[in-house]
Amino acid sequence: MPASVPFNFRHLAAALAVAQGGAISRAAQAMHLTQPALTQGLARLEATLGAPLFARSGQGTALTPEGKLFLPRIARAFEGLRAAERALPGAPPLHRQASATQWRALAAMVEARSAAQAARLLGMTQQSLHRALIGLEGLSATPLFTRTRQGLEPLPEARLLARAAALAFTELRQGAEGLRELRGLMDGTVTIGALPLARSALIPQAATALLARYPEVRLQIIDGPYAELLHGLRHGRIDFIIGALRTPAPGPDIIQEAFFTEPLAIIVRPNHPALQAPPTAQALARLGWVLPRQGTPARAIFTAFFTAAQVAPPAQVIECSSLVAARGLLLASDRAAIFSRSQVRFELATGQLAALAAPLPGSARPIGLSLRRDFTPTRVQHACMAALRLAAADLAGHIPGMLEKRPHQP
Repeated sequence: MPASVPFNFRHLAAALAVAQGGAISRAAQAMHLTQPALTQGLARLEATLGAPLFARSGQGTALTPEGKLFLPRIARAFEGLRAAERALPGAPPLHRQASATQWRALAAMVEARSAAQAARLLGMTQQSLHRALIGLEGLSATPLFTRTRQGLEPLPEARLLARAAALAFTELRQGAEGLRELRGLMDGTVTIGALPLARSALIPQAATALLARYPEVRLQIIDGPYAELLHGLRHGRIDFIIGALRTPAPGPDIIQEAFFTEPLAIIVRPNHPALQAPPTAQALARLGWVLPRQGTPARAIFTAFFTAAQVAPPAQVIECSSLVAARGLLLASDRAAIFSRSQVRFELATGQLAALAAPLPGSARPIGLSLRRDFTPTRVQHACMAALRLAAADLAGHIPGMLEKRPHQP
């Protein structure tokens, strides 16, 4: 089932009420619906999913295997929405009253910060988008937007609800993919946030192994600054991030699993003068450098090295997050850069670049997986994480200076 197919949230709420009450009659009473209306809603939901969620008998209603898989997804989606609702004084049960269109409009508007762009993302007109947003604001009994000359500006309450809605849709999409997995259709989506260290070796090796086993998987690899990837992770657009872990973790909602630790190496062109003898901190400070941007762990480690040596950090710095661009800069000059050996594994093996014998002192850092604490992976997503762990163990056995850590199952 395509991820874009909208769910009817009243049908989802009805299914959850039946699961919790064990009978359609009790669920209909709790939902203030007639039994025929509730039964019709369940039938439409099951038709949308292409799977029966309940088995009816004279003794009542029981969950099918498909229902046991999908109903917890509904419960988690609604719990996130209810938690956001509780932060809005006087808000009604929006998770039952608001439509999927309204939730999608809110999530898109908050993310895009532009009605035109949000409407394009959803394939609707701006007029329809505004109608959905204003309708949701009326239901919430709480201001969600300020009106400006540029249009609607989301308030913090809107951002809170939008994040809950985005995570709810992620849960429902994963639930639908899980139902397909029950039928042997391993064609779900895995979205990986790729930090620099993981892009050149770890992710390609794991992706190759995953797709050899499940060739129909839709694999998405997204790179970018850590803050952007973390935002995507927290809003359900990214399943997990691979790369250098943060100390401390960015928040209690994020779990970090270390695969290995690896120091940073000083990387230069072949025949660079620094390769002839171990350079001092003073000599390194006189070089031109290609470095990650300020605020990254690698840049902080680099600066701390010179501070500990009581030497002013280099003044000639080009900030660059692209390995391709950094390689070109190194080959064209006597500049130096800091990378882990696994990042430039191919370049070192082929002699395109060279590494100083000793790593940058004090630069060992944990590399691994970051994911939401409440993340419940599908079978395909679980297989991808397993492939990443195996690839990490293989790299740790072949890259000098790596120290493998025993994998921890979140």
